[in-house]
Formats: sequence, structure tokens, C-alpha cells
Amino acid sequence: MLQNQKIIVILPAYNAEKTLQKTVEEIPFDIVDEVILTDDFSTDNTLKITQNIDIQHIIAHDKNKGYGANQKTCYKKALELKADVIVMLHPDYQYSPKLIPAMCELIVNNTFDVVLGSRILSSGALKGGMPLYKYISNRVLTLIQNILMNQKLSEYHTGYRCFNAQFLKQIDFENNSNDFIFDNEILAQLCYKNARIGEISCPAKYFKDASSINFKKSVVYGFGVLRVSLVYFLQKNKLIKILNKKNEVSLCKCQF
Repeated sequence: MLQNQKIIVILPAYNAEKTLQKTVEEIPFDIVDEVILTDDFSTDNTLKITQNIDIQHIIAHDKNKGYGANQKTCYKKALELKADVIVMLHPDYQYSPKLIPAMCELIVNNTFDVVLGSRILSSGALKGGMPLYKYISNRVLTLIQNILMNQKLSEYHTGYRCFNAQFLKQIDFENNSNDFIFDNEILAQLCYKNARIGEISCPAKYFKDASSINFKKSVVYGFGVLRVSLVYFLQKNKLIKILNKKNEVSLCKCQF
């Protein structure tokens, strides 16, 4: 079934020179049709390295626009290329590309609309090197989000995601934040559309060259997650209605 679907892997890259090649080498090109890399104005040799790697589409931002903006560029390009399934994979080699077939299969056989690679489902998050404070904050935030958003996910914060492209077309992700909170906004939008979200266990590797936001940005991200989840709860239960400039229902910056 996978051979009948156009599968595109997107790599939102920033300073990934030391891990990019290892990541791409493990992508299963027997089922993946194309790879899109967007470089968010890296200060290292990420772009130079792409010249010797099997990446079909390379897009370079002319300035650093942010993690969320980087993903927006990738998703728009993948939809322009008429992808059926889109896999978002961080190019820092923290997540195993070898799980791509399993994730895509769950989309193609119509089991789920979105599949997340969860670091929490297995017991390997801390063993893989996840800092204790990140593990604890991940668990606390996920508990609060599940309550407010009426979900049962093991985590909302993974950088490994697989989407049915038709479902992505239904949400206005371009109106989301350009920062790290983009990941939570897009999941909130999908939950609001009643997307079927599944998870598979994904052991993660934490090491020196793997990307990671610092403590200060983690705190800002955490408060952003709480804000998105609270506004989602209020809007979903019709307790408030937040409008954007076009008088369309919106979740913070992102539009439902």
C-alpha cells in the first residue's frame, strides 16, 4: 500500500551539520519519494553538507525565522508537491528514521490521521539521556493538556510526526506561531478537527550534537503550552469565542 502513496519527509534544519548525513542515510527511500530540507539560516555548514546528500528539495531562509516558520515552509512545499503522507523528522538524529514505514502504514491504512513518535511510551526516555527536568515537565504538561483537551496522548512535544496530507490542508497552520509553540498549536488545531491521533514508541537519543532548547526557552514554551491548552478548552466548550482580525475563530494566533 505504501508504494501507491506519495510520501515526503520534511527536515526543518538549523545547525545540523554534524547529524544531517546520519539522519538522511537511515531514511527508507524504498518507500519515501522525496525529501525536503529547509535551512533556517544556519551558522554552520548545514547547507554545504546538503550538496553531497540525497535530498531532492533544499530551501534556504535568508534570515533566521524560527522553528515554527521553518516547519511552515516545509509543509507548504510538501503540499505543493502533492504529498499524500508527510513525515516531519528533526535532522538532529535524536529520532530513528527507521520508524517511518510503521508510521506511514498507520496513515495509509486509514487507522489514524496523525501518528506521533512518542519518547514516553517506552521506558527509554531517561535512559536515552533526556534531562530529568525535561522529563518531569513533559509529564506534567501532558497531564494538564490531556485534561484540558480531552485526549489520552503520552506526549505532545515530540519532533517526530506523520500526517495525512489531506488533513493538514484542513487547518490554517500558516497563522500559527513562528516559534517552538507551533508544535502544540498544530496539534490543538488537529484535535479541534477531531483528527484521529495515534502514537508509536520511539526511543530518543540525547547527545551533545542533538538539538535542544535551553532552560529559559523551555519555561517560555511551557507557559505557551498551558495558554494554548486553556484557550482550546474554553473554545471547544463554547465558553469563549476568540476572533482574529478577519473575525474568524482562532486559537491564540492559530486559526481553527
